[in-house]
Amino acid sequence: MLQTTIQRSVETAGVGLHTGVHGKVRLAPAPADTGIVFRRVDLDNFLIEAHGSNVARVSYATSLMKQGVLLSTTEHLLAAIYSCGIDNIFVDIDSIEIPILDGSAEPFMRLIDAAGSRKLRRKRRYLKVIKPVEVLEDGRRIGIFPADEFRVGCYVDFPHPQVGQQEVELVVNAESFRRVLSRARTFCFESDIEPLRAMGLIRGGSLDNAIVLTKDGVMNGPLRFPDEFGRHKALDLIGDLALVGLPLLGRVEARKAGHALHSQLVSRLLA
Repeated sequence: MLQTTIQRSVETAGVGLHTGVHGKVRLAPAPADTGIVFRRVDLDNFLIEAHGSNVARVSYATSLMKQGVLLSTTEHLLAAIYSCGIDNIFVDIDSIEIPILDGSAEPFMRLIDAAGSRKLRRKRRYLKVIKPVEVLEDGRRIGIFPADEFRVGCYVDFPHPQVGQQEVELVVNAESFRRVLSRARTFCFESDIEPLRAMGLIRGGSLDNAIVLTKDGVMNGPLRFPDEFGRHKALDLIGDLALVGLPLLGRVEARKAGHALHSQLVSRLLA
């Protein structure tokens, strides 16, 4: 297999979920062996590689930091790029946070479709898992096991009538990601909104870019899928796994995991 990049540059714009800051994102072709690299065009094209070594904070989103320069909420865009098998790409961004758009990865998939892809004259390298790696914490668990393809299984359990136990499993490629995961939106509980705002988060959050769960229902239905919550967690997982920096050959199982556990697994893999 040969490495890939995109055919042409494409762009979109919107507000960041947590900062509320307006940002413009431009995807641009990159040469072989570049990987996925963010360029802060508002800071003289400062480069931040999409790599586990640059992970900064992972509480409510995955943020990258290099030499004090921060970039927040990278996971939805990374999930789309990684699932589409784009090895090399520049992501130009003029603010501190990737726009949330509709809260899913579908707008980014449309962007990548519009950009097209092309092969480069360099062989693709993979990260192949040859022995299991697991991280356990407070009843949450994530592990990766040997496999000849990239497969993820994600299990969530929230004590809410609309959520409960949900399990999603798939072999990840552009087609399966588009069909099963890309449209699943981020979500939060109404009871968490004020505490999150008090922490200076979700300043750009709205009923247009996140599902809000009330005590016993959904404030802004209908859902796109009955198990949209499990699907979105699997989407986040793929975005975080992109930070290993190479296409994965392995089977990932996540049970009640979140960004923090995902990034611990990435660190263990890279170690």
